[in-house]
Amino acid sequence: MADVARMAGVDISTASRVLRGETNQRIRDETRERILKSARALDYSPNTLAQGLRTSRSQTLGLIVPQLDNPVFASAIRGAEKSSARHGYSLLIAHRESGATDAVYHRLSHGNRADGLLVASLDDDQLLREELESTHTPFVLLNRQLPGSPYCVVLDSRAAATIAVDHLAQMGHKRIAHLAGRPGGFNAGERLAGYRDGLKRHGIPFDPKLVAVAGYTAEGGADAMRSLLALKPTAVLGATLVTAAGAMAVLHEAGLQIPRDVSVMGLHDAPVATMLYPQLTSVKMPTELMGEIASDLLIDLLNGGTPEPVAPLAPDGLVVRASTGPAPR
Repeated sequence: MADVARMAGVDISTASRVLRGETNQRIRDETRERILKSARALDYSPNTLAQGLRTSRSQTLGLIVPQLDNPVFASAIRGAEKSSARHGYSLLIAHRESGATDAVYHRLSHGNRADGLLVASLDDDQLLREELESTHTPFVLLNRQLPGSPYCVVLDSRAAATIAVDHLAQMGHKRIAHLAGRPGGFNAGERLAGYRDGLKRHGIPFDPKLVAVAGYTAEGGADAMRSLLALKPTAVLGATLVTAAGAMAVLHEAGLQIPRDVSVMGLHDAPVATMLYPQLTSVKMPTELMGEIASDLLIDLLNGGTPEPVAPLAPDGLVVRASTGPAPR
C-alpha cells in the first residue's frame, strides 16, 4: 500500500480509505482515480485477512437466493459480484428454499462472518423479518420489498406487465391469460396490477378466471396452463420466463401451435428464451444492474453511509420474438 500511496502522491491513510472502498470520506474524484490507477499499475491486492483482524470485518458479503435455476437470480449474482469485486469484497452465495427452516442467514453472518447480507426470498414478510433481524447484520433486499425495511432494490414489474399486455392487445388479443406468481407476494401483486392496467388501457374487461397461480417454476407454469386450456385464451403472459416455458410445453402437448393458436410471453429475458420453440417474446429487465446496485448500497451502509432509497428499476424494453402473433380470427 505504501508503494501505491507513493506513486499516487498521497499519504498512506488516504490510499487506505480509497482501497477499502470507503465512500463517506471527502476525497476528490481525481485523487480517488489516481490511487486506483496506481493500484492497478502495481497489481495491488489487499490482504483481506489482515484487514479483518484489524477492523473485525471480513470484507465478505453473503448473497442468499431461493432458486439457483432462475435466470433472474443468476443475472443478479453477476451484478453483485461485479460490485463486490470493485469494492474489494468477496461474495458468498447460498441457496435457501422458500419456507425452509435452516439457519442460512445466521450461518453466513456469524459462521462465515459475512459483513452484510444481500437477500432474495420468497418467504412471507413476518418470517423473513424475524430471521433477518435475529442476525443483527446489515442487509439489503433484492427483488422484493419488506414493510419497515428501507433498503431494497426492486424491478418495476408493474410497468413490465403493462408493456406485455400492450404488445398482445395491439395484435388484437382480448382473451389474455396471466400465469401469476406467489399469492400475496410483492412481485406477484405488482405484475397482476400491471396486467390489469394493460387490460384497462385497451378496454378489455378483467376476467379473474383467466388468472391462474403458477408460482415461479416450470412445473407451476405447466399446471396453471392446463387449468386454463378449457377457457381458450388466445394469449398467455407468464409472470416469469420459467413459467412461460412450462406453459409452452403444455400447449405443444395439447397440439396447439404457438403463436397461430396461442401467443405466449414471459417477463424477464435470458439466453434460454432463444432456446425455446418458438423463441419466446419477453420484456427485458435490468436484473444484473439490480444486483450491482444492491451490493453498492450494502457496502455504502457498511461504510457508515446513509443512502437514499432506490426507486424501482424501469424495464429495458420489449424483446419481440416468434412466440407472439396476431390473435386468431
